[in-house]
Amino acid sequence: MPDYPYLEKIITARVYDVAIETPLDHAPMLSKRTNNHIFIKREDLQPVFSFKLRGAHNKISQLSEAEKAAGVIAASAGNHAQGVALSAQKLGIRSIIVMPKTTPQIKVSAVKHYGGEVILHGNTYDEAHLHARAIAAENGLAFIHPYDDPEVIAGQGTVAMEILKQHPDHINAIFVPVGGGGLLAGIIAYVKKLRPETKIIGVEPEDAACLYAALKAGERVILDSVGIFADGVAVRQIGEEPFRVVKDLVDDVILASTDEICAGIKDIFDDTRAISEPAGALAIAGMKKYIATHNLSGHTFVAIDSGANMNFDRLRHVSERTELGENREALLAVTIPEEPGSFRKFCHAIGQHNITEFNYRYSDKTQAHVFAGIQMPNSQADTPKLIDRLNNASYNVLDLSDNDMAKTHIRYMVGGHANGAQDEALYRFIFPERPGALLRFLTHISHRWNISLFHYRNHGAAFGRILVGIQVPEEEQTEFNTFLVELEYPFWEETNNPAYTLFLR
Repeated sequence: MPDYPYLEKIITARVYDVAIETPLDHAPMLSKRTNNHIFIKREDLQPVFSFKLRGAHNKISQLSEAEKAAGVIAASAGNHAQGVALSAQKLGIRSIIVMPKTTPQIKVSAVKHYGGEVILHGNTYDEAHLHARAIAAENGLAFIHPYDDPEVIAGQGTVAMEILKQHPDHINAIFVPVGGGGLLAGIIAYVKKLRPETKIIGVEPEDAACLYAALKAGERVILDSVGIFADGVAVRQIGEEPFRVVKDLVDDVILASTDEICAGIKDIFDDTRAISEPAGALAIAGMKKYIATHNLSGHTFVAIDSGANMNFDRLRHVSERTELGENREALLAVTIPEEPGSFRKFCHAIGQHNITEFNYRYSDKTQAHVFAGIQMPNSQADTPKLIDRLNNASYNVLDLSDNDMAKTHIRYMVGGHANGAQDEALYRFIFPERPGALLRFLTHISHRWNISLFHYRNHGAAFGRILVGIQVPEEEQTEFNTFLVELEYPFWEETNNPAYTLFLR
């Protein structure tokens, strides 16, 4: 693999025909709360609300005249697509964007607004990518990769060039969201040449950690699956060229949970009144985790807000999970006596904590199971103390704050046990959120096995999530297992999940 002269490439990159030099904003509230000097690089303020147009335009502008005349094609579910479309429009070039069928309409409309011709194909980025490659080969179009290309990497590296110009004083670390690795590679290539003492720290979602896995293995690996919440960085394999650039230079990789990302979105909003997309808040989430883990104060940190292409409907989900992400709320399952005054006694045992949620259902004549949301004013240190106090008061307590099924489904459907639901098994599924997908699922299952529980909640994401209780006699288990494979939807069995046992089984 050639050693591209990235410093020169970044300095001479052609990005400002379409991109702007975004501000490096001080975050006073977050700085005060963490006792550090926090700055946010505002790539959410770009014309397409993402840094992606930098790399796209640098690549497209350097195509030959023949390549420009033929047109360009890209595969993307959002930000890269808009960057390619705007760049092509600026240069008077035809652009075709292949997008998964699951892409939210707001992103499809944005690409069309910039003159891009949209082709909807497949349910995943990988399927769209393969289709775009085939169209490119058949029609002689230039394929614009979202991250695995030196010119794209150099374009993204201009973010680092601006940061060092805007903050000439010492920076302890720059936190960078990681998907395919193009942005991280561009920033590392520039900063490590000019300020090698500044740490460059990548941040990935816990359920889409392709760089973390590659560094651990010593080579690029393909993840079996990736989470979909931070869709802007939902990549199964780090790019080949980005990995070559970063593998020996990246100082650390931090993994952030969905709840921590939601809290990061709120942090950015509190300081800027801007709403970032999940991938955009990823660096903030990782930075806060890094500060807390190493107990740091008085340092100067920069976090890159990489984008703001947020589907408005998802804000409901973000708001619900923010307090958990900040460890300011605990979700507890508590068994209390079934007797008059038991709720009052339970509240007394909780003390000065506010109850944010209280779900109750009669269990039997002796006890009841309560699902309670409880505020934790002093963050995570309060939760173990409260649980100890409740245990000492003879309550049986289960902390569900990190139980994804409890947070996503159980808290909305606590309604009691079904003693007559024989042979019931519980499964979680995800499926593409498009017209007919839910009907397809029900059509496949309803005439074969009885559905004894069903919960579906639209979170405004590209994929829907459902929780299903299915009665499957033991003699039909083999047939049912075959059905699960043939259905081709990712699934997880939750029959042994303690939240299910307490509230529904």
